[in-house]
Amino acid sequence: MLNFTWRRHGDGRTIAPGAVVAPDERLSWPRTIGIGMQHVVAMFGSTFLVPLLTGLPPATTLFFSAIGTVAFLLITKNRLPSYLGSSFAFIAPIGAAAGTHGMSSALGGVVVTGALLAIVGLVVHLAGSRWIDVVMPPVVTGTIVALIGFNLAPAAWGTCQQEIVDGEIVSICTNGVRAAPVTAIITILAVVLVTVLFRGILGRLSILVGVVIGYVAATVRGEVDFSAVGEAAWIGLPQFTTPTFTPAVLGLFVPVVLVLVAENVGHVKSVAAMTGQNFDKVTGRALLADGVATVFAGAGGGSGTTTYAENIGVMGATRVYSTAAYWVAAATALVLSLSPKFGELIATIPAGVLGGAATVLYGMVGVLGARIWVQNKVNFADPINLTTAAIALIVGIANYTWRPGAMTFEGIALGTVAAIGVYHLMRAIGRWRGTAGQEPASPASIEDAPTAS
Repeated sequence: MLNFTWRRHGDGRTIAPGAVVAPDERLSWPRTIGIGMQHVVAMFGSTFLVPLLTGLPPATTLFFSAIGTVAFLLITKNRLPSYLGSSFAFIAPIGAAAGTHGMSSALGGVVVTGALLAIVGLVVHLAGSRWIDVVMPPVVTGTIVALIGFNLAPAAWGTCQQEIVDGEIVSICTNGVRAAPVTAIITILAVVLVTVLFRGILGRLSILVGVVIGYVAATVRGEVDFSAVGEAAWIGLPQFTTPTFTPAVLGLFVPVVLVLVAENVGHVKSVAAMTGQNFDKVTGRALLADGVATVFAGAGGGSGTTTYAENIGVMGATRVYSTAAYWVAAATALVLSLSPKFGELIATIPAGVLGGAATVLYGMVGVLGARIWVQNKVNFADPINLTTAAIALIVGIANYTWRPGAMTFEGIALGTVAAIGVYHLMRAIGRWRGTAGQEPASPASIEDAPTAS
């Protein structure tokens, strides 16, 4: 049964040392509203970068981000605090699908991904989550997350086309760092300096602050066009797009389900650790909720959603885990999404700024995979773990591609299959032969790798 009442924590103004504001508690409403708006600021930069990098309307993505957060709170019975923002795992498949079959086909892939995640959520709710750990142990999960981030590296650098201008062949770069290297470097430097110069919430928002600084620099350099902002209305519905379902692109999206599972399970475990409460019984509902939110987003023209680490950071900094703050955040995001002028303003962020921010973010996604290995103490002296990560990472980073008939499977999909397949194949044979977990006789190094003769 849903509970829309929250107990006031203490006097509603202060939090005692070592205490936290639980999900079913709240501070005074003015403080709760302020923290809720702070959650919007925290998710802002990352949530908007996904549509800007994929070509989706920013206002539409924000609209479904708000709707998805409401759905998450309802499905989890108002017990688990979370904001659902745009998932970086969708950037590569949306870009690839839109480039070959159009954006509506890409949105169809988002819908299918959400539906599959919802099914996984139902299975977890009924059967428990132990099987997830068996299918995707930390070495596999970390590898999949890492290869997604590193697979996006070329997109951060950008692409150029050669055109004939005044009889000469010149390279025209319209995206990534190559579009405006100076602006991109300013953005990257701003992110780096803000991260180390400031503590607390400002330091956690280094990406957003870096984008703002890069945006100001781009404006001074004449790289920002405000004409569309002046023509846009103050109030209005965002742009909606109907998805179409193209089997050829589905292979690009299915691996994203595994990433979303890992992100949601990680979110549940993080909130449980920080609040001292057990949310294992809510894990299935969390997966189902994110799946439903992603279906809604894809059905209307927004990017797929996931639980946000940025907002976990806000909760960790404020020690406020009240779900009331997330209702405020969802309402704030919804109001902003209903202003076309605001959406057009976000759309003016130029390519150089996006390239700089993407350089940092894509790298962070890749390194997050390594962090999963570290946190779970993955033993790379075990050749099974080493070989699993080695093969899958190269497949993903080099963007291996396989086109059986009308279907297309690229680096992320093939890398994901490689990570799961190689691990379980080697583990099964190793158990049969009694070699599972066997370590090499001496420490391995790059120089020890076999070379072609």
